[in-house]
This record gives sequence, C-alpha cells and structure tokens, in this order.
Amino acid sequence: MIKRRLDTKIREALSRSPSVALMGPRQVGKTTLAHAISNTIPSVYLDLEDRLDLAKVKDIAAFHEENRDKLIILDEIQRMPDVFAPLRGIIDKERRRGNKAGRFLFLGSASLDLLQQSSESLAGRIAYLELHPLDLLEVNGKNTDQVNALWVRGGFPESLLADSEDQSFDWRIDFIKTYLERDIPQLGPRIPAETLARFWTMLAHNQGTLLNAAHMARNLEVASVTVGRYLDLMVDLLLVRRLQPWTSNLGKRLVRSPKIFVRDSGLTHALVHITSFNDLLGHPVVGGSWEGFVIENIMAVSGSRVQPYFYRTAGGAEIDCILEMPGKERWAIEIKRSAAPSISKGFYVACEDVKPTKKFVVYAGKDSFPMEGGIRAISLYDLMQEVVRTT
Repeated sequence: MIKRRLDTKIREALSRSPSVALMGPRQVGKTTLAHAISNTIPSVYLDLEDRLDLAKVKDIAAFHEENRDKLIILDEIQRMPDVFAPLRGIIDKERRRGNKAGRFLFLGSASLDLLQQSSESLAGRIAYLELHPLDLLEVNGKNTDQVNALWVRGGFPESLLADSEDQSFDWRIDFIKTYLERDIPQLGPRIPAETLARFWTMLAHNQGTLLNAAHMARNLEVASVTVGRYLDLMVDLLLVRRLQPWTSNLGKRLVRSPKIFVRDSGLTHALVHITSFNDLLGHPVVGGSWEGFVIENIMAVSGSRVQPYFYRTAGGAEIDCILEMPGKERWAIEIKRSAAPSISKGFYVACEDVKPTKKFVVYAGKDSFPMEGGIRAISLYDLMQEVVRTT
C-alpha cells in the first residue's frame, strides 16, 4: 500500500488550525486519507452525496454539539456550501472554550466554490491543502519502467495500480465519462456533455501549447468568451493547469498567453486514445505530454508557496518551467525527453533575461552532472527531491 505524503501534512494542519480543506479531483484518494486519519483520531465521517448524511448537517450547530469531542469530516463539501457561514460562529465558540484546533476536515472536488465560500466565512480559521495524483516520489519511481508506467497511466491510484493496460485505460475512460455526465452537471454548469468532451479532448491534443481561444471557439462553434468559461471550469475542477507566462522583464516582447495542460498524463492519453507506451512514443502529443508530466510531478511536491511559470519571447528565448521559490530563489528548468540532453540557444538567452539562481535540465537518464553555463542535468526523481529539500 502506498502511503500518501499529505497524510502527515493534514495531521499537522489539524494540530494548528480549527478547520482544514483538502481539495483534489474525484478518485484521487481524499476519502481514503480521511478514513486513515479517522482511524487514529476520534471522528465522525459524513458523505454529503448521501441523502441521509446531508440531512444530518442541515442544522450543523446541533450536529456539532452532539459530536463536539470529535473531528467532523465532511466529504464532497461543494454539495453544501452554505454550511460555511454558521461554522464561523461554531469555531469561535470552541476557541473561547479553549479548543483551537482540529474541529473540521472538509473534502472537496471543486476548488472554486470551496475557496470562495470558505475564504469569505472562515478567514483565519482554515488551512488549505491540495491532494495531487500519485507522484514519482510516492511510488518510489527510480527506474525507467516505473517512470514510464506512471507517465502512461497517470497518477490516479486505480488507474496506476490496475492489473493491465486495458483495465487502466478503461478506468480512465469511465472516469472521464462520469465527470461529463454526472459530476459536472451536479456542480451547476449547464454545458452539453458532448461539447465539453470535445473541448477536453481538444485540450489533450494541444497539450502544452499556448492557449488559442479563438481557434478553439471556431472548432467548437461557440464564442471565445464561452471557451474561457469552459477553461475556467476545468481549472476549477483541478483537471487542467493554466501555466502563466513569467512577465517581469517588461523590456522584451514576451508571449502573454498561458500554456494549457491536462494535469494528469493518464487522462491526456485516454482522451487521445493512447493505450500503451509504444503508442505514446509514436504520437504527436508525446512532447507536450512529457512536459506536463514533469511539471505536475514537480508541483506535487512544491507546496503552495512555490509559483510555476514559463518564459518565452518573440525572438525564441524560452524556459519550459520557472519556479519562484520561497526566499527569492528562482529556478529555470529545461525539460527534455531524451537520455542525452542538449541545450538550445534559446534557453541560454532566456536565462540571461530571467537571471535564475539555479538552472536545470530534466532528462530521461539517471545521472546528475554539470553542463555548460552552470546548468545541471538531473533526473525528474532527483529534481523532485531537490525541491522537497528546498521547500
């Protein structure tokens, strides 16, 4: 059984904050983590998609009073956003009683509603954590086969740990279908499932490219503003990453459009019908898929204080990923899929503009070694460990 890294962070957050919100897409493992915590802390768990459990917290003050000696875990909290308003008074009352930590744990599959409702009602009373799909450190992915398996199947536990490639692929197809036909309509947006499926697939085919809303709008036969609304939804559901350009250097002609990535590589491959590693290697999406895989693994271990960007000028200077680290450090990361990395002139020029404190090229090999211009070649696994040590 794989032990999730966030288990310890949740316990630490509960020890210092009266409430903790754990966010992440469905099936990523939030409920499993919550049950593991409830086995060691007196707790009561409610699934707000269950009608009986939902009825129990209609009067959250009364329910809390009956269970005030326990951690109350509310799963799928976006189903009842109105619960946050009365929680402020409940938490403040417990604070006056001397109980300052560990009263509520919220689990949510949609970041926007959860963040808006809780930040307005529980400012200073809540800590936020995001549970990513399984990453390379969690699966101890030191060898090439482990890296490739995680890359092809993605990090959702049931997909990664499936008995066969076919079972993994089928699970991801069912996951996508369930989101389109059940989960998204439950959240409110009235978007035809077929249209959103085409949009999601379009994003996968354009993995790691600059957002071209006008082009997508023409293909979908909708307005550009509608494409923006679809994209906002997928970002808020933690299914898509909108990687913003680093634009601090105002003296250059910089690319201003964001790069778009389907966050889980396994979903990317399912959307474009890639079923195996060999199929992936021959597919046009392979480069963008690898870039997204590297970035998501880095962000899974980075923490909320690390901000990712990319850099590109009209003249061709480019950095695949810039990490703004705590303490004024800035890392420039070139992403290569080959086992013998070579650095383009554009990366050197971009580094002159950005002036990073550290420069890396992530490549498919295992060794770490210096290259020209103060750049260090490094494996993804070792770079992730470097990030953990720094943050």
